[in-house]
Amino acid sequence: MNVFYEEDGSFKVASILAENPGSLQVESVSGKRSKIKLASVILRFDGSLSAFMEQAQTLAAEQEVPFIWECCGDQEFAPQDFALDYYGHTPSPVEVAALTIALHSAPIYFHRKGKGRYRAAPADILQAALAGQEKRRLQMEQMAQWTEMLLQHQFPMGWQSKLAQLLYAPDKNTIEWKALDQASLQSKQSPLLLLDQAGAIPSHEQYHFGAFVREFFSEGTDFPDALMIEQDLFKALEQLPKAVTPAFSIDDITTTEIDDAFSILALEDGAWRVGIHIAAPALAVKPNTALDSIVQQRLSTVYMPGNKITMLPNQLVSHFSLDEGIWRPALSLYLDIDAEFQITAQSTKLEQVMIADNLRHDAIEPYFNEQNCMQDSGHAYWSSLNLLYRFALTLEKARGKADSQQNTQRDYSFYVEAGRVRIVERRRGTPIDKLVSELMIAVNQHWGAWLAQHKIAGIYRAQQNSKVYMTLRAEPHQGLGVPQYAWSSSPLRRAIDLFNQRQLISIVTQQAAPYSESDDVIGGVMRRFDMVYQQYREFQTRMERYWCLQYLRQEQLETLTGVVWRENLVRIDGMPYLCKVSSLPNLPSGTHVSLHIEKIDTLNLHLSAKFVAQIEGEIEPVILDEESELMLAQEATQAATSETDAASSASENPTQEQA
Repeated sequence: MNVFYEEDGSFKVASILAENPGSLQVESVSGKRSKIKLASVILRFDGSLSAFMEQAQTLAAEQEVPFIWECCGDQEFAPQDFALDYYGHTPSPVEVAALTIALHSAPIYFHRKGKGRYRAAPADILQAALAGQEKRRLQMEQMAQWTEMLLQHQFPMGWQSKLAQLLYAPDKNTIEWKALDQASLQSKQSPLLLLDQAGAIPSHEQYHFGAFVREFFSEGTDFPDALMIEQDLFKALEQLPKAVTPAFSIDDITTTEIDDAFSILALEDGAWRVGIHIAAPALAVKPNTALDSIVQQRLSTVYMPGNKITMLPNQLVSHFSLDEGIWRPALSLYLDIDAEFQITAQSTKLEQVMIADNLRHDAIEPYFNEQNCMQDSGHAYWSSLNLLYRFALTLEKARGKADSQQNTQRDYSFYVEAGRVRIVERRRGTPIDKLVSELMIAVNQHWGAWLAQHKIAGIYRAQQNSKVYMTLRAEPHQGLGVPQYAWSSSPLRRAIDLFNQRQLISIVTQQAAPYSESDDVIGGVMRRFDMVYQQYREFQTRMERYWCLQYLRQEQLETLTGVVWRENLVRIDGMPYLCKVSSLPNLPSGTHVSLHIEKIDTLNLHLSAKFVAQIEGEIEPVILDEESELMLAQEATQAATSETDAASSASENPTQEQA
């Protein structure tokens, strides 16, 4: 005697060896013996065991499931009971088994009501289930079509509206992602690379920019249309007293938010009055306003080569930037110095300043550099620059930071025009750099002391025991060698400076300060700023990395030279780029090497290069801006790791403080 029974959702047959209360000992066709429950048995039969299941499955495949559904009524039934009516004769065991298999394989039409019992699905539920089944079938066909298109490097029609989601925050339940994921598995390439090969990412620059904007500016980078600035305010600013001496600024050619300018007035007995003039947007950006809310959200202007996202709307920046030929409101620090450049008096004024000129680095550095800063070069501003430079040297010496090592560090300026980039290397510590940075340190130091003297809360940058941190108290900054340092020289582009300027203006105008040390607003801005500012800097580093790679591509370079930084990281000559070179032998830091470019990947921000040879000569001393270089090293390592994964499936310095 044999049995046809159900086990773990499938049907089996076996010979009965022994029957016990509630169970059977059976043996399968393969000879395997097992124990089954009597409740699992659907029917017993005699005859051949080996051909039974094959015959039943063949017959089950011939059954018309919709016809069975129409015939079985709406009552619960067992297949062996229904088989007599369905076949019109006493059914054979094979026919009963076939009907059972047919019912079990059509759960949309027949709902299980226990082992061996079924009930026809209600008509409305059946129609909904059939519609869903058809929808899934069509989706599978569509997914297969999209997968094949992606494998053929074609971007599916209709995907454009889903592109941002697929790139930055994929919903893995969508059929678009499932098609992309399937294509990725089949091609053994990352989804990002497949989209790029299909032409979905026409600009790698915009891809990286879009990722940043999506994370930090989810509502867009534009300012609200309803954001209005009172025009009467600008008229009131024109009533401020006017400074006696015109001023001039010193900035890079790409700078459009000009925060600071300088003036010089000759006094008696060889003395001078040096004016450090800082743009005063705090006069317009009042606490607890819509503009103030935006400042607290953005916290800083975001910089990148060829682009930026400003902290303040252009309408306001255009009224407060210290642009040449215009009277501008400014908070001014005046330092009286004697013939030995020692400070004899200081004062702070809220006033209008006439900006006579916006001097640019590239235009004045040929006339004022290490070779001619002490000898008249004939430039109209040479004597003013010379005086400020000698004053800067005195300030630097007073801080105990006069140091020739700083001159070995380098800065890089990126100039992007029509998709082409120029990378200009500038050595730190040039006379122009030193002049500006020392005067900025001076104004931040003096105003920090002024806030503390008047017991007015301020946000300070401090450094003790090599730890740099923000604080609401006047504490020493050992790295700069000053007793306190309150960022206040860049209010057009940093929230910290803007908040400090509000506090400073309250002293000048003899009004109550907007914030106290226990105020949650100023404390919240201080706590959030460091994190956000670091993330903005990391983004700037990534975009500079992109443009470095783009430069190599546009110049069609095949070889590079660089300096070993440490281990297998090489700092490429002429750009702020660290490259991980796996083939690099064990060489001392500072060794000059030549490399062969193997691959430039602007999508994953990765340069693949092979060591060629060591360049003979003196080892270059590696004196680095540690914070920036560590950030570059992290980017280099992450880029290399990212590409590998895809294929297989802080010390501060014066220039940094100014920046």
